[in-house]
Amino acid sequence: MKKYLYLLKISILLTACGGSGDDEVNEPVTNNAPSVPIQVYPGNNVLCIDNSVNFSWNPAIDSENDPISYVLEISKSNTFSPLIETKTVSTTSTVISLEKGALYYWRVKATDVENSSNFSTSNSFYTEGNGISNHIPFAPELVSPSINTTINGTVTDLNWTASDLDNDALTYDVYVDTVNPPITKKGDNITGTTQTVTLEPSKKYYWRIVAKDGKGGITKGQVWSFKTN
Repeated sequence: MKKYLYLLKISILLTACGGSGDDEVNEPVTNNAPSVPIQVYPGNNVLCIDNSVNFSWNPAIDSENDPISYVLEISKSNTFSPLIETKTVSTTSTVISLEKGALYYWRVKATDVENSSNFSTSNSFYTEGNGISNHIPFAPELVSPSINTTINGTVTDLNWTASDLDNDALTYDVYVDTVNPPITKKGDNITGTTQTVTLEPSKKYYWRIVAKDGKGGITKGQVWSFKTN
């Protein structure tokens, strides 16, 4: 009886410790998404000759050589909501007819059978219009502070750039807040592209620039953010 109990204990220990050698090994799952496509045409802040636009980009790379398709998004808003057009193609170019005399933003991403890349950066452009006397400004672009950077101290300069197709003199409203989107105006109709703001410690701030051309053309910029120590 003692010998039987001893053998039974050994058998239980081998089973509990995986002594059979038949344990299943879970292989790690990898995400082999294609690379992000690089836009070729239209470039950023350009006036297109025609409203029938030939969008093009460099091919993405897939580490597993899976077939790649591309998702193109076009919008009149730099937030891409709502979308004017979304199109999936297997080539690196496609022609789309758009409204004349309008400002558009476009971006593209690559997809394979299982994964998608991030979207490319967004490029803005104008289609050529008939009898358009004024174009709204291009969306302001961030200079500093970089997105999600951390600011030391309680004062910082916000810097941006902006341009206008008609070369109109631009003025800017500056909104800075701890809520998103920011609603507190820190600068009103300023002519420069720098605004000094006073900050509180240990806060996350959101800010945006509204560009105005003095002829009724107004463009709201994207919301950027930074933190304070």
